[in-house]
Amino acid sequence: MRIVILTQDDPFYLSKNIDFLLSNLPPYAIVVGTVIFDVSPFGKRESFLQKTKKTFDVFGFRFFVYYSLKFIWSKLFSANIAEVLKSHNVPLIPLEGSVNAKKNLEILKSYSPDLLVSIGGNQIFKLPLINLAKKGCLNLHTALLPKYRGLMPSFWVLKNEEKQTGVSVFFVDEGIDSGPILVQKTVEIGQMSQEQLIKHTKQIGMESIIDSVQLIHRGNYTLIENPKEASSYFSFPTRADVSDFYKKGKRFF
Repeated sequence: MRIVILTQDDPFYLSKNIDFLLSNLPPYAIVVGTVIFDVSPFGKRESFLQKTKKTFDVFGFRFFVYYSLKFIWSKLFSANIAEVLKSHNVPLIPLEGSVNAKKNLEILKSYSPDLLVSIGGNQIFKLPLINLAKKGCLNLHTALLPKYRGLMPSFWVLKNEEKQTGVSVFFVDEGIDSGPILVQKTVEIGQMSQEQLIKHTKQIGMESIIDSVQLIHRGNYTLIENPKEASSYFSFPTRADVSDFYKKGKRFF
C-alpha cells in the first residue's frame, strides 16, 4: 500500500508523532512521500507577525511566553518534521500554492498513492484531491465526531467541562470533519491540561491511523456514521472564551 501523508510544519507536537507513525506502520504500508504545508495553528494562512499578535491578544502573556520558549527550544534541540522524514527515507513532495491546483494534483498523482493520510492538514480538500487515491483520503481529528468539528477541540472540550473526548479517523469528504468514521477511540480527560490532552490524543491518533491502515488493507471494516444532525462545530476562541477557560480552573500547560 503506497501512502502519501499531508501534514503541516508544526514545531511542537507532530515530529514525535510522525516518527512514531513511520516506525510502527505495518511493512506493507510504504510512505512514498509527504507534503508539508506551512504551519497555521489557527485554521487559516497568516504571516508570522499575524500569528504572533493573535496568540498574544487571545491567549495572554503567560501562554505567549511559554510557547515562545517552547518554539525556540524545539528549533534548537528537536528534530523537525523534515528531519524525521529524512531519517525514515521518506521524500518531501514540493508543492506551491493550493494543494488542489491542477499542477499539484498531477505531482501527487505521479507518486501513485493508494491512500492519502492527512495529519494536521490545514487546507480544504476538494473532490479531485479526495478521489485521487483509490483507497481514499483519511484525516485525523482529535475529538469524538460528530461532536467538536472544527478548530482546537482540545481547548473546547476542556472549556465545556467534558468528561471524555477522543480521536476519530475518518474518510474525508467535501465537508468539514463530516466524512464517515473508520476508527474512533474514547479518552478520559480527568485533570489533564490542554498540553497534556493534545499530547495524549495525538499519540492515540497515530495508533488509530495505524489501525485504520490495517483495516483498509484487510478490507473488512464497518464505517461509523458521522451525522450532521448530531454535530457541533467550534471555531477559533476569543479572549472572552479564554477568560472563561481560566475561570473554570482549566490549564493550558
